[in-house]
Amino acid sequence: MLWLLVHDDDIALLGGGGVGREVYRLYLRWYGVLAHGTFPAHDKLWQYPPGAGPLLLSPALLPSLTYFQAFVVLTLVADVLILLALTRAGRRPGRSPHGAWYWTAGLPLLIHVPLARYDVQVTAFAVISLLTLSRSPRACGAFAALGALVKVWPGLVLLGMPKGRTTRYAWTSATITAVVSLGLLATVFSNPFSFLRQQGGRGVQIESFGGTMLSLATRAGWKGRVRYQYGAMEFVGHYVKYVAALSLFLTAVAFGLLLLWRVRARHWTEATPFDAALTAVLLFTVTSRVISPQYLVWLLGLAAVCLTSRHTSQRPVAWLLLAAAAVSGLDYPVLYAEVIHCTWTGVAVMVGRNGLLAAAAILSFVRLWRSARPAIIPLPAPSAAHPLPQRELSTP
Repeated sequence: MLWLLVHDDDIALLGGGGVGREVYRLYLRWYGVLAHGTFPAHDKLWQYPPGAGPLLLSPALLPSLTYFQAFVVLTLVADVLILLALTRAGRRPGRSPHGAWYWTAGLPLLIHVPLARYDVQVTAFAVISLLTLSRSPRACGAFAALGALVKVWPGLVLLGMPKGRTTRYAWTSATITAVVSLGLLATVFSNPFSFLRQQGGRGVQIESFGGTMLSLATRAGWKGRVRYQYGAMEFVGHYVKYVAALSLFLTAVAFGLLLLWRVRARHWTEATPFDAALTAVLLFTVTSRVISPQYLVWLLGLAAVCLTSRHTSQRPVAWLLLAAAAVSGLDYPVLYAEVIHCTWTGVAVMVGRNGLLAAAAILSFVRLWRSARPAIIPLPAPSAAHPLPQRELSTP
């Protein structure tokens, strides 16, 4: 992966390069603004919570390297932390080493994209949060909150906490950590909530489910087009706003289903919090207006956590996510030009990738639902020697 990143611009097969451009152009530009104690309030590309600021400033910890080099080194460090956490968890009694192997084999399917985005660092927060749950629910909540301050989705890992004391400790710790951290960030930086203004203007990215629908529509004669805006290639034209509204509606439906599962769940195992985290992030991913290739980093990390437990219900889902990651490597960067221009090749790649994600999301929720509902054990049939006890009927 590192070799491919270094030679990104030299290999035509990788789509003409540009994967690392986000770091040495966009992130570096934001670094210059953040270093002056303010968030990029007037930059439409800044759409991240305030916790992303310290993370993008972190390459300053390695002053002897360029910003790009330091960023990649810190990404590799986060990768190692995830691997060590999965390995340690897999060595506990009754656990499995499959999670560490899964992460090691799965991440390179995304080629070198993970090294040029900060999603590995965010995934580290979520992975460590889940793996600390058995020892300290408070630490679990704190790590989830810190991850959510960087990219929101790690907050979803708290959805599957066992009911009762564990949930209270984890959620209370997460709330306190979030409030204190936001207070500190608001003290150090100005305009910490400017990202909210940019989120409302997001359209339908070409790699989302809505984008796949619109790509198919272009093949049928729809006159929409693709334009670079808000840091992504998005569709513009008639009906785009309706597709975006449908995505938001489906996200609300997904949230409702997850709440219904939590209310009705009766059976928890050590793997239930892991499984619920993967299901929640999967559902929010497939209903999002944006599904960038690096989102697969989150899903691979959470699937790896599930596989550290022998009781997980998500094993088939993990295999589907491996296949989706492999197709995402074709989507970006290899065939990205085809995807942008909505050729039949590009449309086929997106239908394949998003079809796998849809199948994984549905299967994940179904298996989570079934695993949390204890099986009904039938009573033995009565016999003449051992009849069932009879209740005496009373009349008014």
